[in-house]
Amino acid sequence: MAEADLDVVIRQLAKQQHKGLMAAAKSRRDRFAGLAAKARDSQAKDRYKQIAKDTMEQAGFAAKRLQISADNAADSYARSMRNAAADLAARQASEKAAEKPVKKASKKAARKKKS
Repeated sequence: MAEADLDVVIRQLAKQQHKGLMAAAKSRRDRFAGLAAKARDSQAKDRYKQIAKDTMEQAGFAAKRLQISADNAADSYARSMRNAAADLAARQASEKAAEKPVKKASKKAARKKKS
C-alpha cells in the first residue's frame, strides 16, 4: 500500500463511503415504508411514503456530492504529482545542463595549464 497512488486510495474510500451512505439511506427508506404499511389512514400512509421517497432523493444528492468531491480531490492530487514530477525532471535537466559547461571549461583550463 505504500507504493499505491493516493488518488486511487481517495477514490476507493469515496466508493466505500458511497456504499455506506446508500445502505443507511435504504434502511431508513425501508423503515418509513414499513411505517407507511402500518399506517391507519391514507394521509399518514402518503406522508410516510413521501418521507421514504425524499430520504432516497436526498441521500442520492449527498452521495453524488461526495463522489464529485472525492473525484475532484483525487484529480487534483494526481495533477499536482504530475506537475511535481515534471518540475523535478526539468530541474534535474537544467542542473545537468549547467554542470556540463563547467566540466568543459575546467578541462580546457587544465589543458592550458599543461601547455
